[in-house]
Amino acid sequence: MDATTTSVIVDSLTRSIVEHRLQPGEKLVEQKLADQFGVSRTLVRQALYRLSQNRLIRIEPARGAFVAAPSVEESKQVFEVRRMLEAGMTRAFMAQASAAHFDELQQHMALERAALAKDDVAARTELLGNFHVRMAQLMGNTVLAHLLMDLISRSALITLMYQSNNQACHSHDEHQHIVDAIRANNEALALDLMDRHLRHVEQALTFHPPLKTTA
Repeated sequence: MDATTTSVIVDSLTRSIVEHRLQPGEKLVEQKLADQFGVSRTLVRQALYRLSQNRLIRIEPARGAFVAAPSVEESKQVFEVRRMLEAGMTRAFMAQASAAHFDELQQHMALERAALAKDDVAARTELLGNFHVRMAQLMGNTVLAHLLMDLISRSALITLMYQSNNQACHSHDEHQHIVDAIRANNEALALDLMDRHLRHVEQALTFHPPLKTTA
């Protein structure tokens, strides 16, 4: 097994899902992907299996692989887990945050602003999600960073299916308020802002009825 090549396929397909270039319910054809990446169908199949473990795609016997279409209940559970996980992350980040950490976060915020100003949908989608991952990375906690990457990828699918309008600018402003509260060493405010931020993202979703998928 070529782990490096498989990882490239996994990362590329994950990015396509997060950036909404692949739609919920869309079929992923092994031969087409093999031709696209210049690899064997065996490597494609391995990549699809890994994505299915991350719940980004579903594999159906005799039908093939499809981009996942999370249910309403699963969607709510994803955000519930994120609120629990990111509350702990915020506390841990505040306990070890340095001036260098804040400089890194402000650089990330500048990238978010630039993507919003250019109306670069793909870039802003990735950057707004990666804000949360960046905090874990700055702490040096790779396990937490990977957990968040998986959850945020699933969140991207959920927002594609259920989001009623564009919340990008609002999310960026809330990120900045969180950074400001952490810099001010106001733990109670930082925790409240993070919780409210994630609840706002969830509240912007319209669960009844969900958007139709192609499956």
